[in-house]
Amino acid sequence: MEIQKKYLPQIAEEKWYSWWQEKGYFNSVPDNREPYTVVIPPPNVTGVLHMGHMLNNTLQDVLVRRARMKGFNTCWLPGTDHASIATEAKVVAKLKEEGIEKNNLTREEFLQHAWEWKEKHGGIILEQLKKLGASCDWNRTRFTMDPTLSDSVIAVFVDLYKKGLVYRGVRMVNWDPKAFPAVSDEEVIYKEVKSRFYYLRYLLEDSEDEFVTIATTRPETILGDTAICVHPDDPRYQHLKGKRALVPLINRSIPIIFDEYVDRGLGTGALKVTPAHDVNDYNLGLKHQLRSIDIFNPNGTLNEKAQIYIGEDRFVVREKISSELAEKRYLIKTEEIINNVGFSERTDEAIEPKLSLQWFLKMEPLAKPALEVVMDDTIRFHPAKFKNTYRYWMENVRDWCISRQLWWGHRIPAWYGPDGETFIGLDEAEARQLAAKHYGRDVLLRQDEDVLDTWFSAALWPFSVMGWPEKTAELKLFYPTSLLVTAFDILFFWVARMAMMGLHFMGDVPFREALITPFIVDEHGQKMSRSRGNMIDALEVKDSHGMDALRFTMTQSSSKGREMRVSMRQLDEARNFQNKLWNMARFVLTYTADLPPEVALDGRELTWEDRWILSRLSRLAEKVREELDRYNFHLASEALYHVTWHELCDWYLELAKLRLQGEDPEAKMTCQLVLREALDTVVRLLHPFMPFLTEEIWSHMGQREALARAEYPRSRAEWVDPEAEGHLNRLMELIREVRAVRAEVGVPAATEVELVLASGAGAAELATVFAPAIGRLARAASVRHEPSSRPPAGAARGVAGEIAFFLPLSGVVEWEAVRVRIQRDLAQVDEALGKLDARLSNPQFRGRAAADIVAKAEAEASALRVRRSRLERHLAR
Repeated sequence: MEIQKKYLPQIAEEKWYSWWQEKGYFNSVPDNREPYTVVIPPPNVTGVLHMGHMLNNTLQDVLVRRARMKGFNTCWLPGTDHASIATEAKVVAKLKEEGIEKNNLTREEFLQHAWEWKEKHGGIILEQLKKLGASCDWNRTRFTMDPTLSDSVIAVFVDLYKKGLVYRGVRMVNWDPKAFPAVSDEEVIYKEVKSRFYYLRYLLEDSEDEFVTIATTRPETILGDTAICVHPDDPRYQHLKGKRALVPLINRSIPIIFDEYVDRGLGTGALKVTPAHDVNDYNLGLKHQLRSIDIFNPNGTLNEKAQIYIGEDRFVVREKISSELAEKRYLIKTEEIINNVGFSERTDEAIEPKLSLQWFLKMEPLAKPALEVVMDDTIRFHPAKFKNTYRYWMENVRDWCISRQLWWGHRIPAWYGPDGETFIGLDEAEARQLAAKHYGRDVLLRQDEDVLDTWFSAALWPFSVMGWPEKTAELKLFYPTSLLVTAFDILFFWVARMAMMGLHFMGDVPFREALITPFIVDEHGQKMSRSRGNMIDALEVKDSHGMDALRFTMTQSSSKGREMRVSMRQLDEARNFQNKLWNMARFVLTYTADLPPEVALDGRELTWEDRWILSRLSRLAEKVREELDRYNFHLASEALYHVTWHELCDWYLELAKLRLQGEDPEAKMTCQLVLREALDTVVRLLHPFMPFLTEEIWSHMGQREALARAEYPRSRAEWVDPEAEGHLNRLMELIREVRAVRAEVGVPAATEVELVLASGAGAAELATVFAPAIGRLARAASVRHEPSSRPPAGAARGVAGEIAFFLPLSGVVEWEAVRVRIQRDLAQVDEALGKLDARLSNPQFRGRAAADIVAKAEAEASALRVRRSRLERHLAR
């Protein structure tokens, strides 16, 4: 079948992905082969494909496809997360559009709407991952609220409760008034915001003019004050011992207490104590047995306990109460400050500290073993620097609030008796049995209304997807998994908690290695957003460039830093590479169409260029193996790009044309065989990176087996040939320098001129063995080796490594005009080099710029210096 002139990615992508799935190439069944297992970080059912998904899943797919080609029993398990907060918000918004309020529905009615929404929208992200080319075993697709996974979640909760690790208690939590649920400490993002210190006058009880001044950034919370606290050694307040003060506006009588906790130098040295709405105040309240008055409703409005401004939003009240305080002369002054305020990561709503009855998981007993396995490299982090981040989290871990005030999610398996007694069971029947035993009769039970934090079920993902608590064949073979690929921002949310749960319930780590991916930014280092206009839409790029171009951009741009820059320029370059590969394949397939498939390369006499390209391909296979083993995707991609384009296409194909278009049939056949070998090697090596393009090329190569199941290339020691590499390096350098000299002095492109090699090691061999190649590629009318000869008048000189050469150009160029142009070019080079040197000598540039940017600037400066030397040589002739 003739290969078409132009590669059409959209057609190839649809065709080959459907075929791979139809043939079951991605399926995994437990057998005797060595396993290679990866569980996908389950995207939210609310999600759509973005560049972060592209990076994460491309890297996973590269490794999984390579492992499959290396003969491993690969098992890549896909699935989605139920995402309690995000999904419930979507369903509530949808219902609101239909004129339905959540509060008017029963729990069962709401959940019916939620499941309908999930069935309609929840699979979108997985279908988009298929468009990416993800070679997951889709037969094993899981959802965190599937019946078997839900059973796993409940079993874990019950087990942890029985071991005393799960408990219920009143604690200060981070409350999100927009989404309503409690938010874990790790989900709070702190931002610097402009704020005010309000200096307020608290009159002493039974006094008309004596007062205490306190400073607060949240004047609305005075309505929940239950004490004023000062330092016991502060001389300003010694006279207040045993006295009480009145809360402004509501005249609540509160004690003045003394505690060393107070910072005498902060504010006025007198602290208002609001135990229900500040973590530190809560601890003071416990110590001094103070009342806790919760003045906020779940939605951030004030409740009846506030006494005034009931039903009004906290921030509206802040403005109103400050005005009233000023009007009634309680407000002394205000000061503008920069305050560190916590915001909900999901809703960007300012967090309200709030006392709440919640379920908690004790973390310290689970964290210790999970820290040890990372520090001793049982789990290896890539990059290793994230071990320190992980250690910080684990050494400062606090109990995890695992309950959320939502309906969508895993409902907490706790039931309460008539007197509030708690019964924990795998289901209601078990809870009833426990209650009947406790009370001596059947009683009416009420189940807890809360659901578990989404991260609770996510922490079980590596073993729950394989059927735990059943002892399945999958768990026996595929657990622990080989690798986790994830982003650094969920290092504690997910990675640490999976380590804890895996060790606790499976007795082993959930994964052997963890690859932490960078955050994608634009080419200027700016966060991508639609408002900035720098957002790159993965699906739009798929349509314009092809998915393989996008995948290759991901691997080529990937780094081990915290940020990874991606631009449309890089995507264009990847598309150009895609087209280059296609055209190279067309060339090879056209020139090898008459080559019998049974003819082998072994035993044939190879030219220097044959030996060179085979050596380079062998080294390429080893380089790709080495870099992928180290998760250096960018270095593996760069090696593939360079050898394929700049060595195979730019040099070997051009050199091959001499024999392919020559009269010697044996020489032609040898060249054809090398070309076939080169195409075969490159296509196999590139398949994990660019699966659609390579499978399409493979289908034209007469292969019966799918490339997706073909063997991955290995380095071949018999091909490695340093001598051939040395000869070809000299040849290429000579041709590059001759071309540069011709361009600089203005030799017309079509004009052939003599080339004289005057001196240098290897000059004689180049003039004899490679004369035809030099003639073709350097437009040389003849190539002569004349040791120690002096350039004649009108000759241009050059140096290629150790070889000095000249081009007799008398009558070909007008040297006076050339001299003027070269002086102008030299001035431009000096100007550009001066700017680059100034940039490179700036410590701030070297300290702040990305490593690849610095390396690029250094390479440009080096190239300019080489060009400067050539230009000066022309002027000195």
